[in-house]
Amino acid sequence: MPAVYQQISAFKSYSSWGKDSVFQFVRPNSTSAHNRSARWTAPSAAIIPNFHLPMRSYEVKNRTSTDDIKSLRLITAIKTPYLPDGRFDLEAYDDLVNMQIEDGADGVIVGGTTGEGQLMSWDEHIMLIGHTINCFGTSIKVIGNTGSNSTREAVHATEQGFAVGMHAALHINPYYGKTSLEGMVAHFQCVLPMGPTIIYNVPSRTGQDIPPRVIHSIAGSANFAGVKECVGHDRVNEYTKNGVTVWSGNDDECHDSKWDHGATGVISVTSNLVPGLIRELLSQGKNPSLNKKLLPLMKWLFCEPNPIGVNTALAQLGVIRPIFRLPYVPLPLAKRVEFVKIVKEIGRENFIGEKDVQVLEDDDFVLVGRY
Repeated sequence: MPAVYQQISAFKSYSSWGKDSVFQFVRPNSTSAHNRSARWTAPSAAIIPNFHLPMRSYEVKNRTSTDDIKSLRLITAIKTPYLPDGRFDLEAYDDLVNMQIEDGADGVIVGGTTGEGQLMSWDEHIMLIGHTINCFGTSIKVIGNTGSNSTREAVHATEQGFAVGMHAALHINPYYGKTSLEGMVAHFQCVLPMGPTIIYNVPSRTGQDIPPRVIHSIAGSANFAGVKECVGHDRVNEYTKNGVTVWSGNDDECHDSKWDHGATGVISVTSNLVPGLIRELLSQGKNPSLNKKLLPLMKWLFCEPNPIGVNTALAQLGVIRPIFRLPYVPLPLAKRVEFVKIVKEIGRENFIGEKDVQVLEDDDFVLVGRY
């Protein structure tokens, strides 16, 4: 193991530390040629794993084993509904989660892309995770999206998420600014010690693929639950043949990923609307006719970037208020009309809620820019 990755054996005495430290204290008025030409050296503590230990607790509480997470088949990326002023509509949210439980979902992702975690403050984010655990933690697994492109933020949010009781964490690779493959491994190794973890690979959003070599580098961790994979069937095959648990991240591929390529299940957007049918798709053997029946709905949901479609759909089903946090806006009228036709073709009884589906007009929607 390289020297920079070895733990400090013990703290030295103050005088010894001052002499041997990589920090060189220079007198303000010093004109020493040595000091002027000295190169800065990174402090060892900054690159030694676990020098700053995570705030984990070994007390037995609402803790779930990694194997429990690996067994989940249908995980819904739950939508976050809003009040007219942009705050969370917890009453509507609770109804959404209850309908997931009633229709057989095994888990929910809280504050993911579909739940618009990217539009939340961390206070809102952790509050919603805690609320979900407190209300539903004994009935469904709660997986908090505590990932970030900042390792510092990811560590802090994950500590808080597990402190309020979430069963597992979802972590994305550092996006936009990106990093090297070694940086990805180091990033994930900072959060894995805290609890069961699903790694999320969606290059279309992050701009960078998480290749198998990164996953295999961290797969030995006891807290590594598996991968939400959006690259396709070949990648799913590669993981499953090597014993890595995979959830499809693409609704339109989840049936074939499950039955032909060995995926455990799906982390789904479509199950916000038809959880019972997605459950059936994953639990009762190959069903190409049902898969074909659902494909138009799945295609419609992703005609614009998620969560625009699911937000529009849930509003038209009457289960949430038609309120959008910007920059998301509803689908155009033609698409809203198309959704009503899709619902009638699949059968209104298969969708959540009890109200008749309706075409909402532009003026029915409220767009909130400050929240």
